[in-house]
Amino acid sequence: MTTYRIALIPGDGIGVPVVDAAWTVLERAASRHGFQLSATRFPWSCDFYRETGAMMPADGIETLRGFDAILLGAVGWPAAVPDAVSLHGLLLPIRKAFRQYANIRPHQLLPGVEGPLRKEGFDILCIRENTEGEYSGAGGRVHVGTPDEVAVETAVFTRVGVERILRFGFEQARARRGKLASVTKSNAQKHTMVFWDEMTTVIAAEYPDVEVTPYHIDAMAARMVMAPDTLDVVVASNLFGDILTDLGAAIQGGLGFAASANINPDRTAPSMFEPVHGSAPDIAHLGIANPIATIWSGAMMLEHLGEREAGAAVMRAVEAATAKGIGTRPGQDRTDTIANAVLQALG
Repeated sequence: MTTYRIALIPGDGIGVPVVDAAWTVLERAASRHGFQLSATRFPWSCDFYRETGAMMPADGIETLRGFDAILLGAVGWPAAVPDAVSLHGLLLPIRKAFRQYANIRPHQLLPGVEGPLRKEGFDILCIRENTEGEYSGAGGRVHVGTPDEVAVETAVFTRVGVERILRFGFEQARARRGKLASVTKSNAQKHTMVFWDEMTTVIAAEYPDVEVTPYHIDAMAARMVMAPDTLDVVVASNLFGDILTDLGAAIQGGLGFAASANINPDRTAPSMFEPVHGSAPDIAHLGIANPIATIWSGAMMLEHLGEREAGAAVMRAVEAATAKGIGTRPGQDRTDTIANAVLQALG
């Protein structure tokens, strides 16, 4: 029997209960489909930072390297640790070290879920560049604390980085409805975004079967609200993809339904799967966090591991639960109630 080694990093706040809930579902799916999941739990979090001065140990990356995949809950507790510390201390190092350059975020309205703008007909796959761009970390500050203080943040776009995320987006579009929207702001950012547009034209020549449309980020935000049915796969830089996918999450009913995958397409290192939502300190102790985004992320993990039938079964179970209204009302259903409904639907 195949056994997959999974690193669990529940993190902070609601990350802990949603990972626990998702893991029960994933284990049930594994048992139903003839494979095993072996979990190793890591306490890396803001609490860990307060105790040790680091978000993860110095050998954390090498520790994770031997796993088949990583399931992350949520990281952040801004009252105790600045978000810039937690993000740059855990998430970004993992994404960069393991070349998880493709961030996949599906946006769909699940059965029984009514978004604030739509009741049906919302299905967009966002592909976000995940390792460079505006989140490269290049820059610095000088004359700190003086009237002459200067802060510089440099967006780094490499040819290999832009080409590979565009090519990944084209492949996803080819497998879906054959339409790709490439998002930039090249009318204002005349170097990096013009470069992205040029690379889009170059890569598009390899995919004559995919319809390509360039959009500026502001126009894309409006189109996602007003005419989402005209969109299929949306590919964007790190920052623009981050912003657009929060908009997509809102349209699909909220962050409780927003799943994501940080993929290493070359499979030379583990990929990481996580809900888009944060640690939600205000509700962390209430037991009402929606685990659907984490369960959905887990289904994406199973698919990535090659267990497509199991991943599809998990998604059918999620849809069966939401079709009954379970998990569709923010704050009204308990975490364990939602997880149990999904488990029951799995059989």
